[in-house]
Formats: sequence, C-alpha cells, structure tokens
Amino acid sequence: MKIRIGVVDTGIAFGHPHIGGDVHGVSLVGDDASDVADRVGHGTAVAAAILEMAPEAELWAVRVFEKGLATTARLLAAGIDAAVSNNCHLVNLSVGTSNVAHQPLFEHAVGEAIARGSLVVSAAGADGTSWLPGGLAGVVGVVADPECPRERLRVTERGGHLLVVASPQPRPIDGVPAERNLSGVSFAVANATGLLGRALGHGVPLATASDVYRYLGAVG
Repeated sequence: MKIRIGVVDTGIAFGHPHIGGDVHGVSLVGDDASDVADRVGHGTAVAAAILEMAPEAELWAVRVFEKGLATTARLLAAGIDAAVSNNCHLVNLSVGTSNVAHQPLFEHAVGEAIARGSLVVSAAGADGTSWLPGGLAGVVGVVADPECPRERLRVTERGGHLLVVASPQPRPIDGVPAERNLSGVSFAVANATGLLGRALGHGVPLATASDVYRYLGAVG
C-alpha cells in the first residue's frame, strides 16, 4: 500500500541527498502556492527522518513558514486541512502551540482529518508544557525520550491521556557526531510518523489514534 504523508513545516528541499526526486506539495505562505522550497532546513530534516523509516512513502510538503520558525495557529490548522485535502494518510506536525485559545481551531481541523480518514501525528509538548494540537483527543500526540531507540516507539500515559514516546534524534549525518546534530521533539514526531507510515505500508490498520496505541501495546 502506497502511503502519502503530509509534512506541515518549512517546506522540503528538492534534491537533498536524504530526500531525492521531486518534491510536491503546496505553500500557504508567499505568492507562489507551488513553492515548497525549504529556506530554513527544519522541514527537510523532518522529512529525512520520516523517509529513513518509511522509504516507500510519498511525501506531500505543506509550507506554513516563510524564512524562520514563526507562523500562526491559523496557518498550522490550514496546513492540516491542506494535507487532508490532498489525501494524506498521515499528517506530520512537528510543532505546536501552548495557547489554549486556539483549541477550537485545531479541534475543527482534527475533526475534519478524522472524518476523512487521515491521522494527525503531532508534538504533545516539551519541557513540561502541553501543546496543541498534539494534546487533543484523536491526535497521535508524541513526546521525546532520549533513551528511546530511533527504531522503536512505546506508549505512555500522562494526565489521563495516552501518548507515543519516540527518540528525539534525527536521521544521522555522515561525519557529524550525534551530539552536534539537531535534536528535539520535532524529530520524535518525525520518527513516530515514519515508523507508523512503515506499519501502514505493510498493511497494519491504523485508522485512528486508538488503533495506534493498541498496535504499539501489542508490539511492545
């Protein structure tokens, strides 16, 4: 089964050695909706981690950042909508907000994703702060644990909510020590998305967040 994964981020760099091939998608910022070139690097690193885990997946870039890592909740929610509208099975959102005023906006976007059979995978928080939309019901919320191997996921419970635990380490870069590479919850989300995409591609039925938690509980 061919899996399409939406990467709502800074875009994806065409021709990057960890990406290769054409990069398709849509930009929700700037004047050219087809311009998904990554001017920051974050989205490319996220996409590389996903592809390492799920090399057969097709990525769909949704650019919601311009030239820095600052955007709006409205654009993040619109990014989810755009990925869902383009038939993405998984929507990777490696960022989030702690502003609960945006909860209705994200609830609507997540509800539409669930209704159309897309699964949103998003950061549930970092440094003790909860984030949206990763903390919402129906979302696969992800937290980082540096002790977790990159090829494994596990389930934990925090505040009465189930969450996925993943490694915060990105795809390794030849010649760059791990301690000098990027790291953080962004890549925990990417690793989780990639591993879930691999499972989907192998026929594991993961239509909802509950399916994911049951699957991970079953496989340990």
